[in-house]
Amino acid sequence: MRLDSPLSKSEVALVGAGPGDTSLLTLAAARLIADCDCIVYDALVSDEVLAMAAPATELILAGKRGGRPSASQHDICETLIRLAREEKRVVRLKGGDPFVFGRGGEEMRALAAAEIAFRIIPGITSGVAAPAMAGIPVTDRSVNATLAFLTGHEASEKSRMEWQSLVAAFPVLVIYMGAKNLPKIATQLLQAGLAEEAAIAVIHSATLANQTITTGTLKQAAALELVAKSPSIVIIGDVVNDRVPWNKD
Repeated sequence: MRLDSPLSKSEVALVGAGPGDTSLLTLAAARLIADCDCIVYDALVSDEVLAMAAPATELILAGKRGGRPSASQHDICETLIRLAREEKRVVRLKGGDPFVFGRGGEEMRALAAAEIAFRIIPGITSGVAAPAMAGIPVTDRSVNATLAFLTGHEASEKSRMEWQSLVAAFPVLVIYMGAKNLPKIATQLLQAGLAEEAAIAVIHSATLANQTITTGTLKQAAALELVAKSPSIVIIGDVVNDRVPWNKD
């Protein structure tokens, strides 16, 4: 089966929408978005990507709207199963890649348990695309041989993060969903031994018309002097110092 072949009735595609710009969609993603019965999408999927759907396509928001709580993961899985059993051709559309902090694995397992046919369409993950848009490579042979992707939701007292181990092992850190908790994250990293002057970049709405790029230091982030607004990707490490701006900020 070709990944971009038309969906069958009762089939679900877990599709990565990439960082937002429609030109960064995979061919398979673009074709399935344009030819399906319904799209269950997250809040991070851009309006430009959704506009590629056919006029008759049912659009179902599974993310936050107007400050109300987001749908539970259980409810999302049940919605996908219900739509498939109604013989709909379903695209489950997620920002970036479904399997990078996108809970795609949970949805895949739920579909498999319900014996629903599905396919997976990977997408460009924002943790790589956003720094690239800012002229920052996530790896550079003069800086790092390792790289860590983190979720910003892990900045609480119950965090599963081993901050000292992260600082010791990874010269470059890329943080998804890090805007809200950036001061807490910066404080944790400072306490774990990362230098106050460690370079940091915050890329907001990467690849979209309202993209902004802010740079500073870890100390500034901890002191609330470096403002981050959602959605943003945060990258920390010496790769930020060698940034080569090529895209209009």
